[in-house]
Amino acid sequence: MAWMLGVLATVEMMKLKIQIPTFSIFCLLLMLAASPSFSQPPEMGMRRWRGEGPCWRASDLDLSQEQRKSLELIQQAFFREAQVLRAQLFTKRLELRELLVGSAARVESIRAKNLEIIELQSKHEEKAVEYLIKVRNLLAPDQLQKWCPEQEFPAFRQMMRGPGSTGSMQPRKVFPPPE
Repeated sequence: MAWMLGVLATVEMMKLKIQIPTFSIFCLLLMLAASPSFSQPPEMGMRRWRGEGPCWRASDLDLSQEQRKSLELIQQAFFREAQVLRAQLFTKRLELRELLVGSAARVESIRAKNLEIIELQSKHEEKAVEYLIKVRNLLAPDQLQKWCPEQEFPAFRQMMRGPGSTGSMQPRKVFPPPE
């Protein structure tokens, strides 16, 4: 009986020896297939929507000293205005949440609060477009050819994320352990 267990163990070890190289080869092929999709460095410009050469954010263009100072002032003004709007949006979203979970809230109040949020979002988008227009007016014609307005906002989105802009509006509730 013991020799049978030894034979079974040997057979299982042989199966495992076959499976491990097969799995390793599969993983290697998977990594090789996925690597070209990550091969472009992040500092490379996006391809333009018209199929032209790469394009860049305004700050990555060859700007004069005067243009750089103006761009910084435009960015600072936009960030200040956007920060105020984000804070107001956050507050309105919390108020909406309270209305939604409150049993005494009327449907009209919920809808009105939602409209306030939509208005603030619209103001924020207007500010973004105004920012882009100011940057556009700052750039020379040859710089405009290399500029991607859509490149301006990925960096802004990361900087503009305020509390509650993603995820839940309040911390998760931790329940006490069962007694």
